[in-house]
Amino acid sequence: MSPATTGAFLLTVYTIFSKVHSDRNVYPSAGVLFVHVLEREYFKGEFPPYPKPGEISNDPITFNTNLMGYPDRPGWLRYIQRTPYSDGVLYGSPTAENVGKPTVIEITAYNRRTFETARHNLIINIMSAEDFPLPYQAEFFIKNMNVEEMLASEVLGDFLGAVKNVWQPERLNAINITSALDRGGRVPLPINDMKEGVYVMVGADVPFSSCLREVENPQNQLRCSQEMEPVITCDKKFRTQFYIDWCKISLVDKTKQVSTYQEVIRGEGILPDGGEYKPPSDSLKSRDYYTDFLITLAVPSAVALVLFLILAYIMCCRREGVEKRNMQTPDIQLVHHSAIQKSTKELRDMSKNREIAWPLSTLPVFHPVTGEILPPLHTDNYESTNMPLMQTQQNLPHQTQIPQQQTTGKWYS
Repeated sequence: MSPATTGAFLLTVYTIFSKVHSDRNVYPSAGVLFVHVLEREYFKGEFPPYPKPGEISNDPITFNTNLMGYPDRPGWLRYIQRTPYSDGVLYGSPTAENVGKPTVIEITAYNRRTFETARHNLIINIMSAEDFPLPYQAEFFIKNMNVEEMLASEVLGDFLGAVKNVWQPERLNAINITSALDRGGRVPLPINDMKEGVYVMVGADVPFSSCLREVENPQNQLRCSQEMEPVITCDKKFRTQFYIDWCKISLVDKTKQVSTYQEVIRGEGILPDGGEYKPPSDSLKSRDYYTDFLITLAVPSAVALVLFLILAYIMCCRREGVEKRNMQTPDIQLVHHSAIQKSTKELRDMSKNREIAWPLSTLPVFHPVTGEILPPLHTDNYESTNMPLMQTQQNLPHQTQIPQQQTTGKWYS
């Protein structure tokens, strides 16, 4: 690695977890890429049975990182670990809002074989940068790299060296690194060792070089719209190690950025500005809900009581009585009604007593052929439920046989 590359890389904060059993303090700068490696070798000695000197153990270890007192990390800090057999990496770009505020990150290591845990704290003290932010920023999309590969010190140093050879700035910093999956990219197919891709943003203090400006040419823009690779003269300086998608490069010149604020014209569908939201204070006075309770309960109860009294008066106190009804009813209707009541009572009394004699209308009176009067066919103790209402001619006594005509023409009695 050349001295220029080494000097450029030293501007990127890169820390290795120290093998000291106390809290670790790091001092990154705002707007500069921060990388912190969680080494599995350090935590292997934290889990029993403790390995002897020279003994090799390869237990699966995973890490959980969170801001002290919170379930997750700060918004600017990310964490990645591909497998339990690889080191974990904390990385991100601190913001100016966190300058001067110590950020304590709790690091919990889990041994997936023994289920033991070990915890350490990482104290991040964010320092202010004199030239933050750098006015000229370029974001590259590297197709043949994953984020953990790009975070390695050697790989990131080689990339910054290639950018510096093309750009020729006096100051060059790696600002941020983002996986393509965090930008909505798809997970690559597990064939041909395909990579997910990574976005790398760098900043410098000098304007963009002519090589980087070539992506803005109309010819290259047309080729990008047709999904063809643009023609970039300095691409060969990256192609040996980094495959850059020049159609996705982003060049930002903060010196030419103007305010994009536009006055909002009030019209249909736009609500008036209500000002800044002011939440209620913590010292709220207690409220008496007794009056609200009475209004809610007493008023409906009083209305219901009045309606009940009115209905009771109508139903009980306004009745005319049976005598007044009979006086207003014609006598013929009363007679008919009385006759119907008497007949109904008689039928009900008869249905209660099953031992009475059968009605004469249900008994045979005379023989259908001889005309002889027949006595009753049942006794007093005969069960009426088994006696048919009408007797058939086959059951009648003294039945005379009727002559039948034979096929030979003779009659027989």
